[in-house]
Amino acid sequence: MRVKWSEDTESLEEVFDRRTIMTVLKMLNTGILKELHGAMKSGKESKIYHGLDPKGQEVAVKIFLTTSNIFRHGRLKYIRGDPRFKDIAHDTVSLVDGFIGKDGIPAPVLREVRLQAAADWYEKIIELIKQLYDEAKLVHGDLSEYNIMIPDGYPVLIDFGQAVTTEHPEARAFLERDIENINRYFSGLNVRTRTPAKIIGAR
Repeated sequence: MRVKWSEDTESLEEVFDRRTIMTVLKMLNTGILKELHGAMKSGKESKIYHGLDPKGQEVAVKIFLTTSNIFRHGRLKYIRGDPRFKDIAHDTVSLVDGFIGKDGIPAPVLREVRLQAAADWYEKIIELIKQLYDEAKLVHGDLSEYNIMIPDGYPVLIDFGQAVTTEHPEARAFLERDIENINRYFSGLNVRTRTPAKIIGAR
């Protein structure tokens, strides 16, 4: 078990309150994590840390800043009406997922990549949104060019902390907004986009 930090004390105190420390220690002690390194990315609502699982595979550890006003106000609209959050204490949330990148360097996000055949990329991403809805019964809820990674020539959707099920009362509105965000980005690349209504259809 090993923890490495490359952050100043103020940044650490912002993320690692007592409950967060206990959660991370539990993951380390129960074998979910072997090592936790410094932050790779940080936002208003969360920070993402680089780590290793017990097999030595790279993982990303996302820690949500659940005590911040930005988190509470920003996430409340997703939590309300979602049956998954019923009777669950609002506590520190930490997620461990497969690391997309190599040697601690994350794969680039869509915004950082100069696309060839942008229209084809648009169709790939729209198809992923539809598959997510039809097969996984989920809506991302905050999709943009900043949370679509491009690791090996194919898009990967990330940051599902605010995703809702298709049963959520605002699911369709969130789905339409996801599509509008993607349309906005690709319209800037001179790609002919389709309206949310045409993409969603009778869903």
